Amino acid sequence: MTDLSGTSDDERFFLHSGRRWRKTDPSLPEDVKARLMSHLGRGRSGVRNSAKGDDGGALPRARRTVQLAKEGLGERGTPWWEQSEAERTARWTAALEELDALHPKRPASREDDDGGKGSTGKGSAARSGAERKRVDDA
Repeated sequence: MTDLSGTSDDERFFLHSGRRWRKTDPSLPEDVKARLMSHLGRGRSGVRNSAKGDDGGALPRARRTVQLAKEGLGERGTPWWEQSEAERTARWTAALEELDALHPKRPASREDDDGGKGSTGKGSAARSGAERKRVDDA
């Protein structure tokens, strides 16, 4: 990562519908960005779906998810170009830790217990055409 304090406004913001929005921190590693974007998408979906019928707890949780993801991406909170490399790393690390705690990974379903190998013990790509036909016909 490098010092981003010398970036221009064109590198920091974009315009949409006449409004200026902060861009995502360009120094984010791709895997981190992908995880944060995934959380952001789930949070936005949760906000949208909770309006259709909520027990009271889903909307605040979904909004918190969106806020944390946006902070991790550098789109909210202290501007990323004003942070040191260590501060930027701490920002997205803390956001991901809290997001992962809010949304723990789900255990694999029973269908996935065999690793997708099916009853033959072979992956579907390793099955012969005859084996696939027998399994599909069953």
